[in-house]
Amino acid sequence: MKAVIMAGGFGTRIQPLTGSIPKPMIPLFNRPIMLHIVELLKKYDITELVMLLYHQPFYIKNFFRDGADFGVKITYVTPLQDMGTAGAVKAAEKYLDERFMVISGDLLTDFNLKKIMDFHADNKAKATITLTSVKDPLQFGVVITDKEKRITQFLEKPGWGEVISDTINTGIYVLEPEVLKYIPEGENFDFSQDLFPLMLKKKDALFGVTAKGYWRDIGNTDSYREAYHDIFRGKVNLKIDEPKQDFVGKDLRIGADVKLEHAGGLEGTVVIGDNSQVLGDVRIKDTVIGRNCTIEAGVKLSRCIIWDNSYIKKGAKITDSVICSNVRVGQGAVLEEGVIVAEDTAIGDEAVIKADVKIWPKKLIEGGATVTSNMIWGEKWKKALFEGAIIKGLSNVELTPEFVAKLGCAYGTSLPKGSYVLGGRDSSPSSRMLKRCFVGGLLSAGVNVRDMKMTSLPLLRYKLKTFGELGGVHFRQAQDDPASLEIIFLDGDGLDFSSNMGKNVERTFFKENFRRAHHTEPGVLNDINNVGDFYREGFLRALDREVLKKAACTVVVDFSFSPASQTLPQLLNELGFSVIALNAYVDEGRGVQLKSKNEALRQLSTIVSSLGAQAGFWLDPTAEAITLVDETGRIYSGVELLSLVVAMLLNSGQKGTIAVPVQAPSTIEQMAGQKRCQVTRTKSSDRAMLEAATSSEIVLTGTTDGRFAFPRFQAAFDGMFAIAKLMELVAICGVPLSHGLLTVPNRAFLQSSLPCPWEIKGGLMRKMSEDSLEKEASFIDGIKVQSGEDWVLLLPDQYLPTVHIVAEAKDQKTAQKLLSECQKKVENWKKELT
Repeated sequence: MKAVIMAGGFGTRIQPLTGSIPKPMIPLFNRPIMLHIVELLKKYDITELVMLLYHQPFYIKNFFRDGADFGVKITYVTPLQDMGTAGAVKAAEKYLDERFMVISGDLLTDFNLKKIMDFHADNKAKATITLTSVKDPLQFGVVITDKEKRITQFLEKPGWGEVISDTINTGIYVLEPEVLKYIPEGENFDFSQDLFPLMLKKKDALFGVTAKGYWRDIGNTDSYREAYHDIFRGKVNLKIDEPKQDFVGKDLRIGADVKLEHAGGLEGTVVIGDNSQVLGDVRIKDTVIGRNCTIEAGVKLSRCIIWDNSYIKKGAKITDSVICSNVRVGQGAVLEEGVIVAEDTAIGDEAVIKADVKIWPKKLIEGGATVTSNMIWGEKWKKALFEGAIIKGLSNVELTPEFVAKLGCAYGTSLPKGSYVLGGRDSSPSSRMLKRCFVGGLLSAGVNVRDMKMTSLPLLRYKLKTFGELGGVHFRQAQDDPASLEIIFLDGDGLDFSSNMGKNVERTFFKENFRRAHHTEPGVLNDINNVGDFYREGFLRALDREVLKKAACTVVVDFSFSPASQTLPQLLNELGFSVIALNAYVDEGRGVQLKSKNEALRQLSTIVSSLGAQAGFWLDPTAEAITLVDETGRIYSGVELLSLVVAMLLNSGQKGTIAVPVQAPSTIEQMAGQKRCQVTRTKSSDRAMLEAATSSEIVLTGTTDGRFAFPRFQAAFDGMFAIAKLMELVAICGVPLSHGLLTVPNRAFLQSSLPCPWEIKGGLMRKMSEDSLEKEASFIDGIKVQSGEDWVLLLPDQYLPTVHIVAEAKDQKTAQKLLSECQKKVENWKKELT
């Protein structure tokens, strides 16, 4: 049998280890990762290998040559361009005239490959995907099978709300050669995203076999270090070239011509490569040292990986770190846990490298320096820049001018040259500073910028829905941390960035593959000042001006010092409102003055009731969300406000479909059904809800946290319009706000959140999925289990190590029972999974 080894990846996620070598050639116990795969294949009599190369192929060819030294026969195939995983295998079609296995060259596994091949043959499969369970399924493709092990569903790199199992695609496949006919010639084609879904659609014999044993995708630096930890703990065995020495209680592997002066300070598993020196009294535990290295006296190494030709001077202390080739670590230097030092780097005496810092190749760190951030980006390395459509970090610490300028250049590179981007910000001085840096990056990539300067996010979205720009960005101070800044990325329709858009920007950012405009062709920056007029026209046109003027409402609005205070009062005055504005002063020199929301609401409640106003509204600094205070001074929760707005909308005679997230109360459907209207449920993400709002039949999209989109005006959350629209509904219905909930069915609605480590979220959702097998369940976002008209929802948070539980029932006692039962199950499952 033949095997195809995928060895063409760029290794972007595992940088800076791949600065000068391809990822499959990264050393694992002083041998390339891919050599362990070759030996695993040989163990199961798979000796005819096709290696698919692309990035730095000469390193792999020089090492393996024709394979004779390793007892195998190797054929090399190097596509001329990146063809995707399946497209690359298609390029080797002429060598694949019989059943073959596909395996990645950067895995560490001890799976029994014979059992996988036997399963494939016994089931007469066209394709068999090897599966395994992992703690964090988000970065992999989740695969669902039926009782016969036929594959029924794929979830390619899902969000937490979509995870219903922790069984994932390992990237090890057994394929029949006729499967290659499905792969188009010369096109980018992927196994998980293209080929396997196509086979599933054609109802081909597509099976999944769950393999027992160890498996790890060495895809990033954390996973690389954890692979070593697992080997040290004995979770997986692999061949080590250095011979084992006869020391009681120690696993010492020492190569040829090694000078080891004192073995007493070595403990655990220690590997020392050929021609290395360990001088004097040292303390070394669970560490692999490469060839031609020198470790001086007094050095302390714990759980370290040291590549070839490196020198560690006396007294240095290194913990759980990776030192690449040709690195010099100075006397008394301290490298804390998780540090990665790329090749050809010199670290001075007494320098301190803080935990998790990554240092790119050819860097010089002066003696006595304390390095607190990565030595290339100027900020703490993150696995992902984006949380949804937002990049967030400490102003001028994590989000530095140089970081943001590169980010702007990366975003600009993802857009066509000469295109336009819309920019805006709040009143924070940090927002203004960093937006200017970002704009500079965009201009350097040949992208033009239309700058709205200080503006509210709803106005920026409103402009984007017209035409002319391919996207937009808004800089604002974070509400939960005044020292942090958020950058919101929008697409050309004013919707939040999709995950694919974010990944494109991230890929360019981390690879630094920027487009640099010719000196005669940089982008142009123009101010744009008339958006407020267009917004005003649309705002007034979407409301019944006569009804509002006749009602002559008095409202109190707390503007939270946001730019909305420069827009909304004038609009409401034109509609006949009397407006009492609170916290409406905007000082661009001082920025957003955040104060306690609870304190602001108590003050707002007192003012509304004492003045006899019809309503009070707290408008959040983004101008997207509102909190309602009715004429009696009652403060409404987000769920109550959603129910109230839906009730008022339906009672006003409005027809159409209402979109709400999966966790919203079922009373929404009950009320809509009585008025012969429809309700559509969406995922809880902002983009999912706003995508629903773009549909022509939607009349309202509402969340449980006070955000509303009325598509007749714009398919985006707009707190300013929501205030005017709600008061229009009050005037049409002819009832005060305090009576609005009287027509809402009386149901108990409870919510809670529990901490949940990232690594067990997938297992937790699998447990919930298994627990609901015999019950009526839905999987729009998280897992929602029905019990008659009552229900409970388990919803994993996308960005925090938390799960949310929502329960609804006919009365408080039943809802509390549902909530408590689910909480108890979750706590028990967490204990089982940890």
